[in-house]
Amino acid sequence: MSSTPQHRAELFVMMQLRRLSFGHNPLRRRVDRIEAAFLLLAIAVALLVIPAAAALGTTLHDRAEQSAADDRASLQQVRARTLEGTANAVPSTLGLSTTSVRVSWQDRSGSSHEGKTDVLLGTPVNTGVTIWIDAAGAMTGAPGTSGDSDALGTAIALTLPLLAWPALFAAWRLACRPLDRRRADEWAREWRKVSPRWTGRQS
Repeated sequence: MSSTPQHRAELFVMMQLRRLSFGHNPLRRRVDRIEAAFLLLAIAVALLVIPAAAALGTTLHDRAEQSAADDRASLQQVRARTLEGTANAVPSTLGLSTTSVRVSWQDRSGSSHEGKTDVLLGTPVNTGVTIWIDAAGAMTGAPGTSGDSDALGTAIALTLPLLAWPALFAAWRLACRPLDRRRADEWAREWRKVSPRWTGRQS
């Protein structure tokens, strides 16, 4: 073999560094190297966003899971009875298959409570429905599940890079604008110096 895998890897790295304006190249200007440094900084930050997003997603997942566990420990699931039927009910929103009705239930001490909850259209009166109540016996929403925590952590881990990477690219392009103007000014000055001789050779 003419080259080892390590040698090919070194050549690849050197080629990429040259493309980013590093290495000995007399055609590269100082402004080119500054632009390349900005690009490398943006790439480094973009790569760091990945573990940062994963860490943030894990943290929020753990907090959501702990909060849901606390809710599950403090809340109670009970059976309530509908106090009215929904045979003739009309949904408030087109396509909605549920409607709100009055229900009654008892808390841990046996005290009766009334409230409203959503049931399917066509539910008759005195139908048993499951609700969640807090320590005071008041109706409350269902606690979060492990699936909800997983979805939150995954969404954060995926969304952060999708927001950060375009912002980094925009910041890099914005930082390059004065460099582009300086490069154009340098080209214009050099062209004014060499154009008389160059056009003289062409005549």
